[in-house]
Amino acid sequence: MIVKTDEEVKKLQKIGTIVADTLVYMKSMARAGMTTLELDEIGSEFLKKNNAKSAPQLMYNFPGATCISINHHIAHGIPSSNIIKSGDLINIDVSAELDGFFADTGGSFIIDENNDLNMIKLCQATIAAMYAGINSIKAGAKISNIGSAIEKIAKEKNFTIIENLGSHGVGLSLHEEPKFIAPYFDKNDRRILQNGQVITVEPFLSNGAKYAKEDKDGWTLFIEKNKRAAQFEHSIIVTENEPIILTIPSHGRFF
Repeated sequence: MIVKTDEEVKKLQKIGTIVADTLVYMKSMARAGMTTLELDEIGSEFLKKNNAKSAPQLMYNFPGATCISINHHIAHGIPSSNIIKSGDLINIDVSAELDGFFADTGGSFIIDENNDLNMIKLCQATIAAMYAGINSIKAGAKISNIGSAIEKIAKEKNFTIIENLGSHGVGLSLHEEPKFIAPYFDKNDRRILQNGQVITVEPFLSNGAKYAKEDKDGWTLFIEKNKRAAQFEHSIIVTENEPIILTIPSHGRFF
């Protein structure tokens, strides 16, 4: 969408805060020994208390309120009886709708964070890549600048990029134009960012994997079993100056 009024900005910020708060709360409640379904129910109740509707359920009839993915399952994981274990790399993606407006956020973290420096560095590099992508955004700039900025960080930190998972438009729906924003520099992408445009920035960095495959359940995306990937995501509004980050929690922080 293209934001045209201050009222639209306020509504986007409201749902942005809700999904961000949901993500922070779910992380704080995640424990080894609980199932991903139990964690999803916590997120579902939080959204309901804030009068927000799960966007994956609303738009795609997804079998869960949030997407919870563990280890080599990196995105769109279905909440289930799978038990979360200490040392797992877990990703939670929260998107929701309120009053006709949508926001999308996500993040990865290690359960009972240990001294696995490789996974810590992977998460830190992905956060840096996301913010590099965000900082490249300005009305009139090329969309490909986002992927270029992400790719630069990935190379500096010696991580690969999951190339078939990209950012996208959001606002009046969960997925809008621009439908796929590459997480790498695409010289053929000549699209230009517009003032007021609402998009996500969500790189997936990995310790060696480059492509995600779809599981037989029709939802879960996975990479090689011995590989890992982290994802971090903000929804933002493009401006003529610094972009407006919508998915800022009201208290505490995730990344």
